[in-house]
Amino acid sequence: MDNVDAQVLKKAEEWRAAGHRAVLGTVVRTWGSAPRPVGAHVLVRDDGLVVGSVSGGCIEDDLVDKVRSGKVAAEKPQRVKYGITADEAFQFGLPCGGTIELILEPVGDGSKVGELLERVGAGRHTLRRLDLKTGEVRLSDGSGTDVLVCDEEQLITAHGPRLRLLIIGAGQLTHYVAQMALALDYQVTICDPREEYADGWLVPGTTLVRTMPDDTVSEFRPDRNTAIIALTHDPKLDDLALIEALQSEAFYVGAIGSHRNQAKRRERLLEFGVTEAQLATLHGPVGLKNGARTPPEIAVSILAEMTAVKYGYRVPAPERIGPSTSTQAGCVS
Repeated sequence: MDNVDAQVLKKAEEWRAAGHRAVLGTVVRTWGSAPRPVGAHVLVRDDGLVVGSVSGGCIEDDLVDKVRSGKVAAEKPQRVKYGITADEAFQFGLPCGGTIELILEPVGDGSKVGELLERVGAGRHTLRRLDLKTGEVRLSDGSGTDVLVCDEEQLITAHGPRLRLLIIGAGQLTHYVAQMALALDYQVTICDPREEYADGWLVPGTTLVRTMPDDTVSEFRPDRNTAIIALTHDPKLDDLALIEALQSEAFYVGAIGSHRNQAKRRERLLEFGVTEAQLATLHGPVGLKNGARTPPEIAVSILAEMTAVKYGYRVPAPERIGPSTSTQAGCVS
């Protein structure tokens, strides 16, 4: 569940508590090119207010009309499809003839959205089971790797952060990386044993630990949903983390530093037992090579590269096509 959809659920609970009738839509299947992925939410209130999105807006307009008139999901969940024919694809603005299937459900006391939000807020991975015949909802603990399941009987959605990010170093760049990662639904942990940096950490929604990086990575138990980035510029700290991280299942391991410093780092890591194959997975200098210079720009490049790796993409080095518009000199990570 990404941050956008979490906001939809929060608004659903707010509207329910205020006595409004609302319908929650969940994307359960797509064909062709669909604007939003499976699991995305849209919420429509009885007076036409909309939160979230499942298309470019055309489907939402149709849902508003149906919710206002009480034609959909008035009492029980309902399955609807948009874009089945070429004419409908054109009408509803679906690209390339894409099709979206939604489960619509009325939001009420039995929806257990408030309880779901409390569980997620406490860091508990949660499965929400919606009975498509009765509208009954049950909540249970999830594994963190669960995916949406929908058949004729029930809709099961997984909620809570499924991705974890461990950042070594609590410097200025880390503040931007952490804030952006939170927006991408990462559970963010910062490790920095240095008081001068850790004492100034101010990003809400993250966890700060002051243990040594190698111990932190080991205790973190990185899995294939984990990314680890070393951002201290201090080899004594960054290398400790990387030695452990590169031998783990983390899907992304990155380290800040110039190409020259990366070459020296690779020599050091080899001496500490890291293999050539493991070193080949290290992203260093960290982030896409897009000319980023300021901390926010570098943070964007880091999260962009992490996203590409997460989805199995390799982005080639860019080719400069013109002079820089920047008038400031900078140090690329």
